[in-house]
Amino acid sequence: MDVAIVTVGDELLVGDTENTNATWLCRQLSERGVRVRRVTVVPDSIAEIARVVNEQHAEYDAVIVTGGLGPTHDDVTMEAVAAAFGRDVEPNEQAAEWLEARGYSAEDLTAETTHLPTGCRPLANIEGVAPGAVVESAYILPGVPAEMKAMFDSIADEFEGKPMHTVAVNVAEPESELLDRFTGIQERFAVRVGSYPGEHVTVKITAEDATEAEAAAAWLRERTKAPARSGR
Repeated sequence: MDVAIVTVGDELLVGDTENTNATWLCRQLSERGVRVRRVTVVPDSIAEIARVVNEQHAEYDAVIVTGGLGPTHDDVTMEAVAAAFGRDVEPNEQAAEWLEARGYSAEDLTAETTHLPTGCRPLANIEGVAPGAVVESAYILPGVPAEMKAMFDSIADEFEGKPMHTVAVNVAEPESELLDRFTGIQERFAVRVGSYPGEHVTVKITAEDATEAEAAAAWLRERTKAPARSGR
């Protein structure tokens, strides 16, 4: 399963807010064997959100959109996703009933709070007020981290892929000098290779089969220099 993540908010683009939602979602999906193919940050713009959701819906199995839900002037995500699928927004009775059961009457809320895309599947917000929704393969979640996490947990089983196994190998050689061995691994084993420079280079070897990942890691260890162990 291939998924795209769209995070909405001007505050993300100007650096006022760190995009922790995207990082958390990527981790959750990866642990379920789902491949996150793209993470996009878009402003609070109906046209921008609709365009990106429309494009990524056509390309990937699902799109998760987070942020921009609520009653304020810049909360335009519901309207934008509805536009991406050629739908209107309208009052959703199920969402209104959820909120009423939690003690919120119509008088307590701005009317647009329960306006969702026509024909969507509403998602309850157990940590907040603004409901989420599913429109075809687009999942619309709140931007508040606690609310987003709780709502994702309620739909997590809808995201499944092949579990992957990753083995890390630390190497005391420059990344640029490892290219021949990266090529050698991929010629001999059914794995993906990623390298991450730092104090030393960490090479992550990922495969569907744990034995294959371990064999590739052993092959690399035999052909690279390991970092020196620090002593006291």
